Amino acid sequence: MIEPRIIDDIATKMSQILPPEIRKNAEEVKAQVKGVLQSKLAELNLVTREEFDIQVAVLAKTREKLHTLEQQVKELEQQLQSK
Repeated sequence: MIEPRIIDDIATKMSQILPPEIRKNAEEVKAQVKGVLQSKLAELNLVTREEFDIQVAVLAKTREKLHTLEQQVKELEQQLQSK
């Protein structure tokens, strides 16, 4: 999930760009924006960077294994054809 610090920064920036009459209640607006952001981001079913990097490594290893197996199959097919 996204770090709470990032959500807080976004909420702060959004509350700063509001018109002055609404900015009077900046903390309340910031809290509401933060709540909406957290709720909507939770619905997106995001993965962390760490989880993504792990999956990239797994995929690379799987591709390597697939390549090895393809080579073995090719060699076995050549052996069968030569007999």
